[in-house]
Amino acid sequence: MDLDKQNANPTILNPSDLPSRRRESIGKRRNDSGTGLFDGLIPRYNYLNDPFEQSALSSDSEDEEFENIDEQEIYDLISSISDPEHPLSLGSLAVVNLPDIHIQPPTSPFSSISTVLVEITPTITHCSLATVIGLGVRVRLEQALPPRFRIDVRIKKGTHSTDEAVNKQLGDKERVAAALENGTLMGVIRKMLSTCE
Repeated sequence: MDLDKQNANPTILNPSDLPSRRRESIGKRRNDSGTGLFDGLIPRYNYLNDPFEQSALSSDSEDEEFENIDEQEIYDLISSISDPEHPLSLGSLAVVNLPDIHIQPPTSPFSSISTVLVEITPTITHCSLATVIGLGVRVRLEQALPPRFRIDVRIKKGTHSTDEAVNKQLGDKERVAAALENGTLMGVIRKMLSTCE
């Protein structure tokens, strides 16, 4: 056991008890006949229509049609991220929880931008890696979700001794961009995301 760890004995949840839709969707994909696993990734072109017509260029309407993303899917994307301090996932450590994920609809009828709010719960109230975990969650979601989603990752109120300061860092675009240019920090985040499917 590593003595440098801040929380050497965290509470660990059994992975089979975590909420997931993955096992169901994998089984459905294998049983479907006539459609392949990657068929949804191939763009559908219709050369009979005018390529400059507004409806043909509207990728947001296609996203709405093909990508119904809910809180469970967000949880499935981030629960397998490994903790930077323990060889366990954020889902197993209850750092990310399904009830703490919220998808907020667009604020204007003229906008198609939704916001994904993820509140993380550090394993201890003085966790020095809370910002790194938040950045890892943010990077994973920015890589996996379509551009019609804005990502907001925060420390759940009252679960960290400096939650306001950490939330200020995670909410500042310039600070996040500067942090992601740090090679050492990006190495830690890549290692965290290496366990994602």
